[in-house]
Amino acid sequence: MRDVSHYLRPGLLQLAALPPLSLYIHLPWCLRKCPYCDFNSHELQPDDVPHARYLDALNADLEAALPLIWGRPIHSIFIGGGTPSLFSPQSIDRLLGDVRARLKLAPDCEITMEANPGTFEKDRFRAFRSAGVTRLSVGVQSFNDAHLQALGRVHDRAQAIAALEEAAASFDTFNLDLMYALPGQTMQDLEADLAQALALAPPHLSVYHLTIEPNTYFAKFPPRIPDDDLAYAMLDRITEATAVAGMTRYEVSAYAKEGHRCWHNTNYWQFGDYLGIGAGAHSKLSFAHRIVRQVRFREPRLYMDNALAGHALAQDGDVARAELPFEFMLNALRLKDGFTFAQFTERTGLPLAMIEPQLQLAQAKGLVERDLGGVRASTRGFDFLSDLQELFLA
Repeated sequence: MRDVSHYLRPGLLQLAALPPLSLYIHLPWCLRKCPYCDFNSHELQPDDVPHARYLDALNADLEAALPLIWGRPIHSIFIGGGTPSLFSPQSIDRLLGDVRARLKLAPDCEITMEANPGTFEKDRFRAFRSAGVTRLSVGVQSFNDAHLQALGRVHDRAQAIAALEEAAASFDTFNLDLMYALPGQTMQDLEADLAQALALAPPHLSVYHLTIEPNTYFAKFPPRIPDDDLAYAMLDRITEATAVAGMTRYEVSAYAKEGHRCWHNTNYWQFGDYLGIGAGAHSKLSFAHRIVRQVRFREPRLYMDNALAGHALAQDGDVARAELPFEFMLNALRLKDGFTFAQFTERTGLPLAMIEPQLQLAQAKGLVERDLGGVRASTRGFDFLSDLQELFLA
């Protein structure tokens, strides 16, 4: 980790204020690597997860990063993976205790942890709540056993329902992850998944189109997935059914009941700051004259060795001034409400003139709507979001 003076030196940006700050913690192990997953996750081997040593490494990583964020309150924490619920409630309790001892948490700090039904045990979720987790994100993906098997999931329909019922009993708010356009999925299959999901009354629903990512099993052996027309029809049906259930689509893939939007993800989409600790974790940190991106060592053992030696960073560098408009738009245009012009200048340190030509082009193409205060994607822009975002490439 460089000395803090390196980040505070003069630069090309002029940020009047720092954005809200979140903390991301990566726990990289899973029971099994899913064939579609390109995240930094590693299959659990017998007696392979050195829980105590990994927690020690996280602690050392956080200690080394403290000078870069000193005095800034943490508004949300997200414990992701991998499958964080493979760690015991006692380990999560220790982890959050270590964080609280070093950082000032906002009074209403949202603390989310990802959990999978395959690691579900009776009363385990309550123990995570007691450890300080305030919000659970349950990776169900489907309630159809054949589709779950095709996706390589380790749980079945019954376990998924039991886990969500336990989440509802243990937490005031929780998220349900659902995927669509699955191998062999019909509109009737989607209807059944959606009906079961909404019957469990999740306060928040995240919905993802199955995509074939490079360097995954599915990339080598691609399954047959629904064509684009059927996939679009599925998404329209999801949006329609969630609205009837009292949920608002506030982001491209996120639906929530009133008061249950995910603060942590919203901070990402509003181009807020986040410190990421753990194997392969990414950070985006703002200073008066620059915005910095960092990446930790990816392989868990290499990460532990380096973090414990005081240098967890594999990459550390400024975001180029010319790349900032695209970085901002990649996130902000995902939100249904878009962004204000004030947010753009505050979060990037750039004048609005930097994006005016692209905004005019986007408006001419019918991809955005704008008023005196800000910009949002139009209905067409939301449907063709990648095309809209690409207009802002450096």
